[in-house]
Amino acid sequence: MDASGGAAEGVGLQWRVAGRSLARTLSQILDSPEIQVLIGELEQKRSIGRRGYGVRALLGACLVKSLYWLLTWTRTADLIREHQGLQDVLGGAPSEWACYRFGRKLRAHRRLLDGCLAEVVAALRDDDPELGRDVAIDSTDLAAYANGQRYKYRGGPEREAFSDPDASWGHRSAVSTRKGGGFYGYKLHLAACSRTGLPLAWEIGSAKDADMRIAGPVLDRLDASPETVAMDAGYDYRSVYDACKQRGALAVIAARRRSGTGDGPIDRRSDRFKRLYRARSAVERQFGVLKHHFALGQIRVRGLDRVRLHADLCILARLTIALQDE
Repeated sequence: MDASGGAAEGVGLQWRVAGRSLARTLSQILDSPEIQVLIGELEQKRSIGRRGYGVRALLGACLVKSLYWLLTWTRTADLIREHQGLQDVLGGAPSEWACYRFGRKLRAHRRLLDGCLAEVVAALRDDDPELGRDVAIDSTDLAAYANGQRYKYRGGPEREAFSDPDASWGHRSAVSTRKGGGFYGYKLHLAACSRTGLPLAWEIGSAKDADMRIAGPVLDRLDASPETVAMDAGYDYRSVYDACKQRGALAVIAARRRSGTGDGPIDRRSDRFKRLYRARSAVERQFGVLKHHFALGQIRVRGLDRVRLHADLCILARLTIALQDE
């Protein structure tokens, strides 16, 4: 890959590159005040011993992995070695083993990464006070990096051991040419601004976790209570309406069949309900952006903590780019 961010030839890697100089974008992200605070806090956590690569270089490598839609640390390290522009931004070319160790450090200090993400969202809200006034909540499937065969053989017993024990079996809807049905993995539960589509709060859960049970925890992660929360019929349960009401938000939820919850706080036949519910598609579009442009679509790690870190880094890349574009 050349230093301008164009596509590389003949290096045996596959990635997707946005139509911008990502080396320049990465430099802007790493120099932003919110990321500088995170870098400083992680530097203070460094133990005594061989210094190795700096936190800026290693955190930058994490962002490269998401920005360039790379699946493994090996491919990430290979790209940086081939890309002089990235090396100039990072101040070196960390090895894949250094990246692995840094990933472990980020998992150990997840609180610091959570704080950085909150600061980025707050900075976006400072630029756009209307951000998150209306939000949409939904979930999307994240297939586990594991054998997806549920049964030992056709018509045989269900398998008991899986290479990712934190994942579970769940159901996903049909999308495009992909059939709906069971899958083995996780779910990303996301609250996005209905107007901009930007992620504001999220949780990673097992595939078997019911959407309506995670709606409350996702709302709790929002830094400010929204006025309305749009959700599909999978959330049409009294507990979800109560969770929204407790947080001062109006629930905009489609009715499921044989629902006993009534009409909700807004008449479903009104123009206001229809307008707010149509905006729910913002969160679905954001799933597409995260999966197809920020490496969320294919997981190459196992275990809930590692999957959470992968999702956090993908969303951090998404939000910091949006902050630079403001």
